[in-house]
Amino acid sequence: MTTTHPHEHSQQHPQQPSRPARHHDVLVVGGGAAGLSGALTLARARRSVLVVDAGRPRNAPAEGIHGLLGREGLPPAELVALGRAEVASYGGEFHDAEVLGIHREEDGGFRAELSDGTAVHARRLLLTTGTTDLLPEVPGLAERWGHQVVHCPYCHGWEVRDRKIAVLATNPAIAVHQALLWRQWSDDVTLLAHTSAPFDEQQRRELAARGVTVVPGEVAALLPEDGPDSATDGAGLTGVRLADGTVVACEALAVGTGMAVTAPFLAELGLAATDLDFGGVRFATRLATTDPTGATGVPGVWAAGNLTDPAAQVAIAAADGLRAAAAINADLVAEETRLAVDAVEFWEKRYGESEQIWSGRPNASLTVQAAGLAPGRALDLGCGEGGDAIWLAKQGWQVTAVDISQVALDRAAARAAVEGVADRIDWQRVDLAHAFPSGGYDLVSAQFLHSPAEFPRERVLRRAAAAVDPDGTLLITSHAAFPAKHDHPHPDMHFPTPEEMLAALRLDPSGWTVELAEEHARHDHPGHPVTDPDARPHRDSTLRLHRKG
Repeated sequence: MTTTHPHEHSQQHPQQPSRPARHHDVLVVGGGAAGLSGALTLARARRSVLVVDAGRPRNAPAEGIHGLLGREGLPPAELVALGRAEVASYGGEFHDAEVLGIHREEDGGFRAELSDGTAVHARRLLLTTGTTDLLPEVPGLAERWGHQVVHCPYCHGWEVRDRKIAVLATNPAIAVHQALLWRQWSDDVTLLAHTSAPFDEQQRRELAARGVTVVPGEVAALLPEDGPDSATDGAGLTGVRLADGTVVACEALAVGTGMAVTAPFLAELGLAATDLDFGGVRFATRLATTDPTGATGVPGVWAAGNLTDPAAQVAIAAADGLRAAAAINADLVAEETRLAVDAVEFWEKRYGESEQIWSGRPNASLTVQAAGLAPGRALDLGCGEGGDAIWLAKQGWQVTAVDISQVALDRAAARAAVEGVADRIDWQRVDLAHAFPSGGYDLVSAQFLHSPAEFPRERVLRRAAAAVDPDGTLLITSHAAFPAKHDHPHPDMHFPTPEEMLAALRLDPSGWTVELAEEHARHDHPGHPVTDPDARPHRDSTLRLHRKG
């Protein structure tokens, strides 16, 4: 068997029911600054990356982004549009949906279930779903959120400078901190005690020293109570009305919101949000990371942006996404290198043991099952010394034959030249564990695609299914058990049943027909079963599937 790295991107629409779930190197959950920055970095690293976004950005109400060099004042929606275009220009993909659940698969990757009923598989996760602001329940407040009602002076301070600013207190420590900060942008700052616990003596001294007036009483409404004509009109807010009827004039209201992580799938992954305290009172939750790159406590999962730092502005979130993406790519490279070394060394040594390893005849299961198919484009996975590919070429097929062993490929190409079919076969050295040939095929054949070296067989076969064109055939033949005459040097290898193979493919039954799924005696060519020294037949499993047109 064998595996180049043409950069692969699925071309199917995610909502087509006849398509299998898509597979990517990295799934980015959340399409804000952190997610798009991470996706851009990964796409430029030639990774197959998918961004799934629910379309509810935290900063959507804001008029513009601030503190992002070169993009000062840009509306948030425009930044997202620009970012998406940049990611797409490098091959990144997008899916507009909500991730409802994520769980780890047996091969170490992840499967995400989406709100539109589709599923996505990925080798690594970058979580950038951010946080949700929990607003105080004051009439008129939510309607003005992001305009006259603000929370961050670094985001909005310049825009409301020198105006009458009131700070709504719900937590004394946070409220005092906010009031003293806002004092930098205006000489007229009022602290509305609202529902906060009493301020201590030190806090009152600090407020007094900075000229911040403290007004007791709960805020009942924002004025005018019927709301401004335009939420973007700075003159729309004139003040607040307290429960006792007192009116306090202000043109901007600063609010310290509660912040909660937006990631309902954390528990499935073995992760949990932790509390952030200020002055002994919880004000936010976050997903803790184990290092500065955003790695979490779960292998293969990174997080960035407001999900890990609720106070991070756009520039910081974007930097977090880039840093996490670089770490993810490095992790994938390390895994790919380890697996490639093991696989290449094993198979090159195996094929180098003699001038010919296999009989040279095509596998009987292929010749029987493909005999009635109209020739077209065929993909032979793990072609070895080329017996199957050469047989297909002789039947009129245009064949792409891939293997990880260059020794095997060179041997196969030489034989194809002798057989006169060299022009009908494209030999490719491909590490199927980490790459897959591009394009679609009328026949995809995987004959005995097993490896004693660590190999993600199920993931490769799912990619094989995705490569079958409509009205095409997927043919998989596997050992059913070790031959009795072998000494079983790899006793941990599992040979799946046809039912297990079919389940592992996760195909949509509305798009596929199972034409054959059975265990049977192996033949070295039709009519000649292969037996052990005691005349017991070797057993194989064959799965033949037809993709509906």
